[in-house]
Amino acid sequence: MKKIVWILIPFSSLLMANEPGTAAVVKLSQKGEKIVKVLCDAGTLPPAQGTIDALMEKITASHACKKLSKSKLKAVAYYLSNGSMKSNANRMQVPEGAKCPVCGMFVSKYPRWAAMIEVGGHTHYFDGVKDMMKYYIFDGDFPFDRKAITQMRVTDFYTLDTLPAHKAWYVLGSKLFGPMGNELIPFSTEAAAKNFIADHGGDKIVRFKDITGKMVMALDGIEYDEP
Repeated sequence: MKKIVWILIPFSSLLMANEPGTAAVVKLSQKGEKIVKVLCDAGTLPPAQGTIDALMEKITASHACKKLSKSKLKAVAYYLSNGSMKSNANRMQVPEGAKCPVCGMFVSKYPRWAAMIEVGGHTHYFDGVKDMMKYYIFDGDFPFDRKAITQMRVTDFYTLDTLPAHKAWYVLGSKLFGPMGNELIPFSTEAAAKNFIADHGGDKIVRFKDITGKMVMALDGIEYDEP
């Protein structure tokens, strides 16, 4: 049995009611794209990493945009986090209000990072591959029948298309953070993963079968010895 000691981190600022669902996130991201074209210097905007609230602060600090209202600033943050989202035919449709069972974050706010596990007729959504793998690997903390899993899917970082977790290529050790910090960043091809490393750095590329509990916990700066 694999089990870890959890360090509880307050997410009170994230666990608020009326969080936007996928459709609202699409609209916000598309609105943000238009604002960036008219009111911002795209070249000086901060990198797309961290939570929406953190991105809003970074955008303000960058002075990349003319003075924006809070609603426009939020839209720009969603655009940076999720891209234009002009096509969502093959996107993961995260229900509004779905929370990550590992950290409690509202997943629909971060379509670029969404992952899921379907087991026993129920679908669990995650705000990143890291939390999905914690849920999958640490059976002592998250007891369920792994043999009953019907599908595991992740989101390609560039295209935002959903793909089977077992077929993805994952970049480990990138300088680009997800909503929960360091992440395993998925791509549908090895070439895309290599292109990402050229742009954003990364220690190595791994496949699903290579991901271990030690590797996952190291992303949070926690030492873990495999049993």
